[in-house]
Amino acid sequence: MKFNKVVSVLASAAMAASLLAAPAFAGETEASTEAGTEAEGDLIGAKGTQYKIAVVPKMTNIAWFQRMQDGVDEYNKETGSNVVYGGSAEGADQASYVEGLLAEDWDAICVVPFDSEALAPVLQKAKDQGIKVITHEAASMDASVRDVDVEAFQNADYGENFMKELGELTGGKGKYIQFVGALTSVSHNEWCDAAKALQEKEYPDMECVGRYETGDDTTSSYNQTKELLTANPDITAIEGSASTDVVGAAQAVEELGLAGKVAIVGTSMTSIAQQYVEDGTIASFSVWDPAEAGKAMICMAIAELDGTVDDSTMHLAASGYETVENVNKDGVYYGNARVDVTKDNMKDYNF
Repeated sequence: MKFNKVVSVLASAAMAASLLAAPAFAGETEASTEAGTEAEGDLIGAKGTQYKIAVVPKMTNIAWFQRMQDGVDEYNKETGSNVVYGGSAEGADQASYVEGLLAEDWDAICVVPFDSEALAPVLQKAKDQGIKVITHEAASMDASVRDVDVEAFQNADYGENFMKELGELTGGKGKYIQFVGALTSVSHNEWCDAAKALQEKEYPDMECVGRYETGDDTTSSYNQTKELLTANPDITAIEGSASTDVVGAAQAVEELGLAGKVAIVGTSMTSIAQQYVEDGTIASFSVWDPAEAGKAMICMAIAELDGTVDDSTMHLAASGYETVENVNKDGVYYGNARVDVTKDNMKDYNF
């Protein structure tokens, strides 16, 4: 497939993201079962809010965070709230965007950090102004610069899941590469760290060539994959972190005639990865619904502002987050929102 087709797929991702075919994306999990005794109206955030809350993604120009905007819009429509979604087109500009918000009178800012080091001092300023700060995909970020972090799952489990699949697909042999959106992205690097640690323990005949930054850009992962596979023909596997990583990698693998010889797994979305999963170039991808993650951050912000945050377990009005647990008592609350997608169940996660 030529690269202009990938661009076309990405350009239509926002439209595809407006539809969620499954009745409950990650709600069909242990978390939602546990929350079954909670009346829907009793879930935190279910009744909406009059607080002034902003939701800021890593960047606005990719399908993943366009899907998060869908979630914020849906929350507003369902609850009569007026939560504001906005951010910078490029992740590198996120810190300056958030700093610009500080001139306004916000009750809470919910943010998915792109560069945690650049963003940390800005979030500290927000806290100094009395603004509640809720983060997502930032479990190991300095806790002093946020009030609460809410995660879809425990990052180590997510990363280990990728390596277990790559180990099985490769027979536990050969070289592999890891892609991250940014070398300063907390969640992406935690996934890769966990995958590499498991590889060293369970698959000693595998070797990590390196970890490479893509900027959440399909073109970057495509170009780097072609260069790396050309220079290292013994690479047998690729792990992607940003939703676009496996898409660019798959296109490069197909163009080099290596489909079926190089295993690819990682995070992605049906709207951009579907054709590569269907033809088997991408073995599978894992995902959580960014729309529900956005809702979960809003619900947690409401709890912070109401002063009702529980130190142990909370129940949020977001699928996959009906029960979130503060496992390590460090203000990081973990949900149960991961789904593994293959060609067999991809139709159920059509966004």
